[in-house]
Amino acid sequence: MLKFYYSLAPNPRKVSLFLEEAGLPFEAIPVDTRKGEQHLPAFTALNPNAKVPVIVDSDGTTVFDSSAILLYLAEKTGRFLPAPAARGDLLSWLLFTASGIGPYTGQAIHFKRYAPETLPYAVQRYEFEAWRHWRILDRHLANRTWMVGDNYSIVDMAVWGWGKSATSALGEDAWGQLPHLKRLLDTIDARPAAQRALAIKDRYQFKTDLDDQARQAMFPHMTRS
Repeated sequence: MLKFYYSLAPNPRKVSLFLEEAGLPFEAIPVDTRKGEQHLPAFTALNPNAKVPVIVDSDGTTVFDSSAILLYLAEKTGRFLPAPAARGDLLSWLLFTASGIGPYTGQAIHFKRYAPETLPYAVQRYEFEAWRHWRILDRHLANRTWMVGDNYSIVDMAVWGWGKSATSALGEDAWGQLPHLKRLLDTIDARPAAQRALAIKDRYQFKTDLDDQARQAMFPHMTRS
């Protein structure tokens, strides 16, 4: 059976959605990042970058990075891929989400909520870039139902994974300025598989305290001498 190493962060959320949509049996293995479990040798042997998600397929194939996992599973199952003619669009938008949406949204949240001091330049830069990237997606969706081609795909799943965190970066009124994106996210939210993917939070009680142990585990740069 496929093993899925996860936390409740946006990137594992994408993979959880694919697994539920495809009906793939999997063993969900929590990695409590606030306890530092991502830095344990057993986990870094799977992903030297000490990040979730990771999958270990039933044949022993190990894949880390959420976009790589989505593409691997889609190609393996033949599910949630657009027509071959749209492969260029698939790769472009999947990697746009990976290299732009995720990092800028994540950094905007970090400097607003978790930085030990308020750095106006950093907050302004990452909030600006997060907005810029989300607006590109919104414009792209203005005249189409799905991100790529005519059908639901792994790109929509990737966008959905981060969509749950967008307001933390952009503010609670963000959806009023991103109506086409909101429509996509609401459409996916209504799918039974999305509800099952979100319910994974009930399988394990992750640490919630942001104490010294959590800060050291999640932000190791703060402990450098």
